Amino acid sequence: MKIGVFDSGAGGLSVVKSLLAQNIFEEIIYYGDTARVPYGPKDQNTIIRYSLEALEFFNNFDIDLLITACNTVSAYALSEMNSQSTYPVLGVIEPGVMALENSKLNKDDNILIIATRATINSKRYEMALEKLGHSNITSLQTGLFVPLVEEGIFSGELLYSTMKHYFSDIKKPKAIILGCTHFPLIGEALLDYFNYEPLLIHSGEAIVEYLEAKYELKKRKKEANLKIFASDNVSGLRKIANIWL
Repeated sequence: MKIGVFDSGAGGLSVVKSLLAQNIFEEIIYYGDTARVPYGPKDQNTIIRYSLEALEFFNNFDIDLLITACNTVSAYALSEMNSQSTYPVLGVIEPGVMALENSKLNKDDNILIIATRATINSKRYEMALEKLGHSNITSLQTGLFVPLVEEGIFSGELLYSTMKHYFSDIKKPKAIILGCTHFPLIGEALLDYFNYEPLLIHSGEAIVEYLEAKYELKKRKKEANLKIFASDNVSGLRKIANIWL
């Protein structure tokens, strides 16, 4: 199978990393809308328009499946993308919730959701978790992490100060849902801040688990061919890919 991965910027590379590690696809086409990142502060109509424009980009390739690695797109534009696509378009919210449920946490354990403003405002994670019986959920807008990751800042004083700004007044969580695919790139720093105690729910790992269950995919002998495209500064995106992947 040939798969497409779409994100507002570099964050979706965290999903690509998990896909490459499992080696279940022949080819991966990655497109980051780096000219218009981040999507999180934008209104719903703009998010849908940008997402459908990205769909037009992928129509240039004979892909079998598209993953919208962006949680904001998954929250607001998934149905519109599927209605205009000839192949399945999958988001990362449902797999993330599934991964949390498979972790066997207690229903009253404290769960922290961190994401951009648009994803938090959609309440998609909260509603799905509440439907499953989880009762202790904290949702936090942490959009400042996105430009830090886009700048290649995965550790250090600036990132720590940003985490302190967001987390100083919250109860220590049992699990953290990384509700933006940029955030796994700072996963190690997040674990260090919380003394390596919480479980991190990572979109990349969750989508791989979901795909393997849904499509019964098997590992290939040859490594996948990865092609990276961007709406702006593709060399910068490829530089980040070289570091992260």
